[in-house]
Amino acid sequence: MAGIFKAYDIRGTVPDPLNPELAHLIGRALGEWLKTGTVLVTHDMRTHSPEMSDRLIQGLREAGRDVLFVGMGATPMNYWANVHYGADASVSVTASHNAGHYNGFKISLSQARPVGYDTGIGEIEKLVLQWQKDGAPAPRQMGSLTVEENALDAYMDAMDAHLAPITRPLKIAVDCANGMGGHFIHKFFERHPELTAVPLYWDLDGTFPNHEADPLKAENMEDVQAAVKKHGCDVGAAFDGDADRCMFTDEKGAIISSDLLIGLLAEGVLGKHPGCPIIYDIRSSRAVPERIRELGGEPVRGRVGHAFMKALMREKGGKFGGELSGHYYFADLANTDSGLMALIQVINRMQAHAAPLSAQMTPLHRYHATGEINFRVPAVGPVLAEVESRFAASGGTLDKLDGLTVDFDDWWFNLRPSNTEPLLRLNLEADTPQNREQRLAEVAGMIRELGGQ
Repeated sequence: MAGIFKAYDIRGTVPDPLNPELAHLIGRALGEWLKTGTVLVTHDMRTHSPEMSDRLIQGLREAGRDVLFVGMGATPMNYWANVHYGADASVSVTASHNAGHYNGFKISLSQARPVGYDTGIGEIEKLVLQWQKDGAPAPRQMGSLTVEENALDAYMDAMDAHLAPITRPLKIAVDCANGMGGHFIHKFFERHPELTAVPLYWDLDGTFPNHEADPLKAENMEDVQAAVKKHGCDVGAAFDGDADRCMFTDEKGAIISSDLLIGLLAEGVLGKHPGCPIIYDIRSSRAVPERIRELGGEPVRGRVGHAFMKALMREKGGKFGGELSGHYYFADLANTDSGLMALIQVINRMQAHAAPLSAQMTPLHRYHATGEINFRVPAVGPVLAEVESRFAASGGTLDKLDGLTVDFDDWWFNLRPSNTEPLLRLNLEADTPQNREQRLAEVAGMIRELGGQ
């Protein structure tokens, strides 16, 4: 069971350490931790998700919690249903982009507020560990179980409300990677015949037979890139496994960096909400805050991770935000992330601007980034501390919002620990490709000297 209780969710391999018996205990512990209220539950298309969901629900009911079961649904649909049905908490049974032998639980409180390790998952872990050792207490009076069968259509109605009138047809290649995007995407295109879909892997298959459901990895974007070029599409979109993320290509099949897309979509948001905060994560290009300021908005930098970004959206009153990993957050969706909403906003942008996406993105290509590079290190803390020490007198500006960020006039880097593995993740950007390569060699060489691989 070690390591399944993570910073943002509960996740592990099936059947060891995660299995139906443990799902039952997690449900019971969650129910006891919540103390009161109704919990809404959905699950993804993994082969073991229905049983995991059933056992989680059993545990919740034994803790006295009433359960509203909405059936199969993408994680963004879970967030929407949490708010729509007025649940006190919700659980999405999913392992997001992980391979088919993984599963897990994303937990939210009312209004889809995320539960992280420091805000509840740690307490749930303590209860589970205690009960594994001493046995769980006798069940309370069983909570009720209600099944809602029409949530998907209601969800699609709600999402359609955000789509601008379609004044010109578009052809869109959409890769669902056999994940939860396939649960709703056919309905979306059926409702909007002006939009032509080129479908890739819309069949739900929890074994992910075609490729991994993680569009952040370049190899998983190759099929949608090829489809865009082959079929002359205006844009390509690729969802991750639970459809809370979406990444895009332009009409040439070139991958659009998700941080730069924040800067592009910010224009529409600021047109409706002048001067509002726009949230971006610490790995994002300098071009993002620059563009937000040029548009009259307030750029707000945040820590990596959906729990941190959603909290910052609420704290600052942000109307829109995003991360380099393809998460986009919307105040209109209770500050939650949604791949479908991101696609809708890209479509809206393309209705309002006739230029192809490649041309629209050109003004944001101001700098040269490395992308995220992982280093396995013997001990995260000491390596990070030594890098900080070596740059302390470098003339750069240091901050520790999330790991270590060092800023110079013509380049910067962020080095931060992984929340799940003994890794340090490096993102570096410079004003020229030559400067980028020189600085990357400098920083990477330092990490390798300290034992990084």
